[in-house]
Amino acid sequence: MELPKLKNTKLFEEAFTHKSYLNEVKQKIPSNERLEFLGDSILSFVVSSFLFEKYPNFNEGTLTNIRSLLVNTKSLSMLARELNIGKLLKLSRGEEESKGRENDAILENSFEAFVGAFFLDQGIEAVRDFLERVLLNKIKNLIKSKSFKDPKSILQEVVQAKKQNSPIYKVLEESGPAHSKTFRVGVYVNEIMVGAGIGKSKQIAESSAAKIALERGSF
Repeated sequence: MELPKLKNTKLFEEAFTHKSYLNEVKQKIPSNERLEFLGDSILSFVVSSFLFEKYPNFNEGTLTNIRSLLVNTKSLSMLARELNIGKLLKLSRGEEESKGRENDAILENSFEAFVGAFFLDQGIEAVRDFLERVLLNKIKNLIKSKSFKDPKSILQEVVQAKKQNSPIYKVLEESGPAHSKTFRVGVYVNEIMVGAGIGKSKQIAESSAAKIALERGSF
């Protein structure tokens, strides 16, 4: 895959200028941070509006989960690699030595900066067409694999498919000070504990317990 060309070459260069690079050049040039700020909002808008229009039967929680999987650091840094964004980056020597061209956060931010630059250069419809080609086409696979669903939802579906009672979550243990507690939660199917998880909140611990139960498959 290739990045679209911009009419404004300065915008293109700015999109890939990391802030660390500014410390090593004498002329005053902007980093990509402002474009990243804009691109992040444009990206969220395009993805959200696409999901809203294409999947009218999905509730707010499901739409949010799918969007977060599409625009998280792992997804966007992987896409940035496919688009060879690492080769375009202007970095300081220090960032070069620490393999900044392979840094997930830098790649994610640079992709968002390009989206911002592309929007300023050619408008929202061009951005939408570009994102449909490189990112939004991944949605069908996410839905097919159900990877957008949290473990608790998947466990609920699996248990109900077997015509068993819904999973029940119970706190087994609380530890740590009040401001930083750790919870251990068990998930039960037909009064049998099928998994236990730990987390900094009950919700995280419940999700962990559901994940372990699904991995075991002993219910």
